[in-house]
Amino acid sequence: MSAPPGHNGGPPLENPDPEEGWRLHCWRRAHKAAWKNPGREIVLRRLARAEELGMSYRDYTREILERGRYL
Repeated sequence: MSAPPGHNGGPPLENPDPEEGWRLHCWRRAHKAAWKNPGREIVLRRLARAEELGMSYRDYTREILERGRYL
């Protein structure tokens, strides 16, 4: 069964199968690591750029994480 368009491919978060427990653990750990705040200087630089573009810091960071490029 394939995921619908726009799905991030992560495991289901509610009532996972017992076999999916390890995959869910790894996915949650990777998600947490991806959203860990970088150093202060990087956060301030991203915040300033997000404000220039009229975006929130979280939206700007999401763009970096999803596409791997800076706007």
